Amino acid sequence: MKPIRILVADDHALVLAGIRALLEEIEGVSVVGEAHNGRDAVAMAISERPDLVVMDISMKELNGIEATMQVRAALPDTQVLILSMHSTEDFVRRALKAGASGYIVKDSAPLELKMAIEAIMRGEHYISSRVSKHLVSGLTGGAGQGESSIDSLTPRQREILQMIAEGKSTKEIAFVLNVSGKTVETHRAALMERLGIRDVAGLVLYAVRNHLVSVDGAEE
Repeated sequence: MKPIRILVADDHALVLAGIRALLEEIEGVSVVGEAHNGRDAVAMAISERPDLVVMDISMKELNGIEATMQVRAALPDTQVLILSMHSTEDFVRRALKAGASGYIVKDSAPLELKMAIEAIMRGEHYISSRVSKHLVSGLTGGAGQGESSIDSLTPRQREILQMIAEGKSTKEIAFVLNVSGKTVETHRAALMERLGIRDVAGLVLYAVRNHLVSVDGAEE
């Protein structure tokens, strides 16, 4: 039986090492790479073509939800398991909508990581037992759930919004995305118009409230 090839993405070195150690204890699992942010996770996934990406959500430049969307678009056969400290409905809903096959919280028992991987490799979805049943019931069907303003933004707009909130300049964002500064400014203006926000401070506050960045991430 071929080993399950797994890429791990988390922006905290100690957490990354811990996850890798847990994965290496699971029979039939091979860790093929480690990424320290969402953008690297996408690039490494395309390069290594793993069976599964174990993805954190709160990462700089490109968060795990946006990275999941990009990985799934580029590699339909690569599955994504979100491993996050967040357990609220909004995070889980957005992760599943982005294409994740599983979602577990970081304080889960090590056995749950193994169970999640096995379920996903069988073609099933796996949601952490820490996520309450009344929240999970409406996630996959989406009944009664309208589109939030964050969902109405394009993936590129969300990327730029996250980097604005992290304090990156227009020039820095343009370099990361390999576009012109004018293109970044055009996206920023479109963001403000669509969201009804008049300044960068307002964009930062909106990004924090919608969990694109943490308060710590916005201050760095």
